[in-house]
Amino acid sequence: MDVETVWTEETRVRSFETDFQMRWKLSGIFQAMQEAATHHAGHLGYAYEKMLAREKIWILSRVKVAFYQFPVMGENVVIRTWPKGIQQKVFFMRDFQFSAPDGRGYAAATSAWILVNPTARRMLPPQALNAPLPDNDGRSALDEPLDKISPSGVLEERFVTQAGYSSVDLMGHVNNARYIDWIADCFPIQVHAAQTLDWLQINYVNEVKPGECVSVAAGPAQPGSALWFVQGTNQTTAARAFEAMVKWSEGIIL
Repeated sequence: MDVETVWTEETRVRSFETDFQMRWKLSGIFQAMQEAATHHAGHLGYAYEKMLAREKIWILSRVKVAFYQFPVMGENVVIRTWPKGIQQKVFFMRDFQFSAPDGRGYAAATSAWILVNPTARRMLPPQALNAPLPDNDGRSALDEPLDKISPSGVLEERFVTQAGYSSVDLMGHVNNARYIDWIADCFPIQVHAAQTLDWLQINYVNEVKPGECVSVAAGPAQPGSALWFVQGTNQTTAARAFEAMVKWSEGIIL
């Protein structure tokens, strides 16, 4: 079998993945990223079941997505993804490109994954993979660093949510795409109707398990700014669950 160092697959924006404007939801994009990464990992010999048997699994740690145009219901989307080496000594990097079949760009993303022992819930060093991954000579879809996020300004609690059945994935914790729904829900429908996101970065800090409650807070970097910070705090454990930055097309006053 020829090894595809850059993976390509095509998907269609389905009705249940769209918002009130028929645009692909943010969480739908994240779900598609996870699916494409899973397919490519399997092709490279790292299928989920095989990794689990070795007590190793990849967990998404950080991701940044730049949005150029949102596809709408029924449109086809070509997804390309590839690993691009290890950064900061712990992160397996993987990039993504989203485009129309005619080449029009929809979005680009860069992501950082960590290797974890799923039983001990303990991070493993990259060397524990004990097998090679293509690094694609640093090829980038989005050549931007995934640094820590330090919220500024005043963040106000928007809501508290509990991790129930619909939020939890096969790892027994809240799925990465559900956090994106929480971020989107911080902003009223009127904002989503009038504006689009330029980019979004989220850092997943600590997992949220079934039954735990998360307080989600948001606020602008400064009054009237288009840059907003969003963070989630696990009220059950008092640990920070996630931190995010979102950049809208225009400034927002809520």
